[in-house]
This record gives sequence, C-alpha cells and structure tokens, in this order.
Amino acid sequence: MFHGTNITVKKKNTMQFETLAIHDGQAPDSRTGSVTVPVFQTSTFERESLSERREFFYSRIGNPTRQALESTIALLENGRYGLAFASGVAATMAALQVLKPGDHVVSGNDIYGGSYRIFEQLLRPWGVTTTYSENATTDSYLACITPETRLIWIETPSNPLLQISDISALAELAKQRGIILAVDNTFASPYFQRPLDLGAEIVVHSTTKYLGGHSDVMGGAVVTNNTALHTVIKNYQAAAGAIPAPWECWLIMRGIKTLKIRMKEHESNALFLAKALENHPAVHNVYYPGLASHPQHELAKRQMSGFGGMITLALKGGGSAVEQLIDQVRLFVLADSLGGVESLIASPARMTLAALSEDERQRRGCTDNLVRLSVGLENALDLKKDLFDALDAITETQTQ
Repeated sequence: MFHGTNITVKKKNTMQFETLAIHDGQAPDSRTGSVTVPVFQTSTFERESLSERREFFYSRIGNPTRQALESTIALLENGRYGLAFASGVAATMAALQVLKPGDHVVSGNDIYGGSYRIFEQLLRPWGVTTTYSENATTDSYLACITPETRLIWIETPSNPLLQISDISALAELAKQRGIILAVDNTFASPYFQRPLDLGAEIVVHSTTKYLGGHSDVMGGAVVTNNTALHTVIKNYQAAAGAIPAPWECWLIMRGIKTLKIRMKEHESNALFLAKALENHPAVHNVYYPGLASHPQHELAKRQMSGFGGMITLALKGGGSAVEQLIDQVRLFVLADSLGGVESLIASPARMTLAALSEDERQRRGCTDNLVRLSVGLENALDLKKDLFDALDAITETQTQ
C-alpha cells in the first residue's frame, strides 16, 4: 500500500536519508508485488456508486503515483505534508496562496528571476506587495517588516550569488511576529538542508533540478508541517490543476533514489573546482559557501550538512570575458537549468535574470561579469581542464 499524502508524524523517523529515499512512500505494489511504484496513467477512476467513491476518483485531485512522490518528498524534508506540482514556479505560486490582497512579503534580495516575476508581475497587481532585503542578514530582513507583513521568502543558498540566510534566526523572528517563513530549498536539496527542522513553515523545491537530477523532467513541490497551510495549498492544487503527470512523478521518484550519491559527488566536484578557481588570474571572485573565504561560510556549516554543486564566478574581464568563457568551454553546456548529471554554464545577467532591468540587476549584485556553474558528475580533473583551458585563453587575450 502507498503511504498517504496526509502523513502524521508521531515521532521522528530514525531511518537514514538514503533508506527513506528508496523505501518510504514507495513500498512494493500490494496487488502485483512490483518493487517500483506503478505509473497510474489514467485520468479517472471507477466510483463504487453515486454515494460512495474510492480514495482516488480523478487524477487532478489525486493519483497514486503522485501520492507516492508527495509522501517521499515530505519524509525527506522531515515534513508532515507534501504536495507535487508541474514546475518549480507552479509550486512557488501555490505556496503563495496563503497570502491575500493587502498582505506584504519580505523577500531575499538575491532570488531566482522566476520568483521575482511572480512577486512583481502576478502578486503586486493582485494587491500583495514585496520588499526586498538589502542583503542576507537577519537585520536586513527585520528592517523590511511592516504591520502588513505576512510572509518572509528566502533562498539559501541564493541564486545566483549563493548567499546564506540564517534560517533559525529568521524562523524565530517570524514566529514572534506571526509571520510565515518560506524557504526555497532547491539549491541545497533535502540531503544537505532541512529548513523545517530549523523552524521554517514552508519548503519549496523545483524538483526539475537536483531531486529529478537528470535534466529530463519538470516538477515542483511544497512541504509543510502546518495543517492549515497545507489545506490552503492543497485546495489550490486541486482547483488550479498545475499538477505533474504520473510519468513525471515516476521520473522524479527514480531520481530521488540516488539523491544522496549524486549530491555528495556534486559537492565534491564543486569544492574541488571552487578551490582551484580562487587562484586563477582571470577570476575576480568565487562564490561558493564551502570556501573559507565565503562571508557566510560558518553559518553554512551550522545549518547545512554540505555545500551543494553550484558555483558562481565573477570574471575580471567583464561581459566579454563571460562570452569568451562560454564560447570556449566544451564540457559545460550553455543552458538555463541546473542540478543535472551534466555540467551547465549560464550568464545570470543575460539568462536567468534577464527579465530584470539593468538597474535592478546591478542593485542586486548581478553584474555582467558573473558566470553560474552547475557542476555535474563528470570527472573533476576533466572539468578543471575544460575551465582552465578557457580561462587561460582569456588571460592570454587580456595580456596581449
């Protein structure tokens, strides 16, 4: 039998992460014995009668394959309720349904462009306003709070500057004022960080990224321990219908089973590259929370069990150096996503945050000389050679 979506956790699960990822929420099918969850590729289910219906009756409302995914993600985040969506931004929009016109949001300054578009293009015309913190410090968030503030929204590590916000401190701040703390945990994944354990009330994921892990599926998820918040978000899921199809749910569950192994290798490769890149003459700065030079390195060590696979570089040669690097690397693929087994490269200013005005990007520190690397699972020495060959060529050009 499948574990239900509305899980009640009576005591903390004592099983280790990788065991939960493989077994919980994904028990063998009771009818056939299949060790993988079946793909229930159906839009509807037979009802018992006009007056009685089974647990599942219409796949937009609930599907056994989706329920298994939702249960697994909830358990990995040590959460009570999990809900799956068709994309990360669909999950974000669903989480924000706890707001109403007149409410105010305090958001991190360095956030995914898609989240910024939701705040400014969808919520603001609806009557929900957002103020962006000056930086990632708790005092900066506190300075933005008003009597109308209903929710604090953070990414940690953030996108693209990999800033770290203090989840526990913000959770305490929010609790004292009756504010909801929501954390986008996409970059860290539940393997390296569990915001609910640190006091957050809502966790959001783009499951397209590390949870899926193979660049072959779109999805999102929301996890919470709060029954009232779950009810609001669940009702929105059923009404709006931005749900993943059964096959997408199955692919994400397949990816989750290897999450621990992949995340450890992503981190190992990223830390190796970050340390090497710090000393390259073409690089002005390396943003990676695993480096001792990162301004929030100690905070990252306290609230994370690992530092993830994302690196952002600031190049000395400006936007032209970014173009040269992107043109000359061979293993790093120019693409808009992250978290897959292959290494990807992106220009935040011209890709992920291109929807922002130049002034707004500059205010947020997203300068034209930034390069974002999603470090994959290739051999670390091969990745280093690919980057250094390109960076060496840039240095040679600059010195001529």
